Amino acid sequence: MMKSGDTFTLEREGALAEGLVHVAAELRLVDPQDYVAFVRLELFGNIANIVNSSTELYYQPGTLKFGMSGEADISWGEPTRVILDMEFDHQGVKAYFRLLLDAEGAAVELTYLSFLSASSDPESNTQRLRDAIAAARLPDIRYRARLAELMQAHAEAAVEAAAVI
Repeated sequence: MMKSGDTFTLEREGALAEGLVHVAAELRLVDPQDYVAFVRLELFGNIANIVNSSTELYYQPGTLKFGMSGEADISWGEPTRVILDMEFDHQGVKAYFRLLLDAEGAAVELTYLSFLSASSDPESNTQRLRDAIAAARLPDIRYRARLAELMQAHAEAAVEAAAVI
């Protein structure tokens, strides 16, 4: 049975999401209200700085960046949701996507994908995206210490939150 276009899109979104796990975890350390303020006041440079700081330990410079646009969904009785337009560009693969951040975690919504000299085989193009993401990542050694810091900070925040309750 042939795969549909939706199946390829889901696989590609999954590849991006898997590659962004650590970056999304760092971005979720920022208070959502800060994102809301930056979006509402169109202070996209502030968000770009946050994204750059979050990606520099995981990806080669310039391969993953903020697309200078985003949204903040806030309403009475609903959790805050921040949506950041993002760009990935490496080895002739360009992906434009939305990174959705909320209290539950993060998700990716692919909006545009292009391949320099694309294959007529969609599965081959999906693998090319996976390979480009892997090639853009920095070696594990460079971010293990930062990941340990993040985990420690999260554990300390959980202890403090429990003490307040």
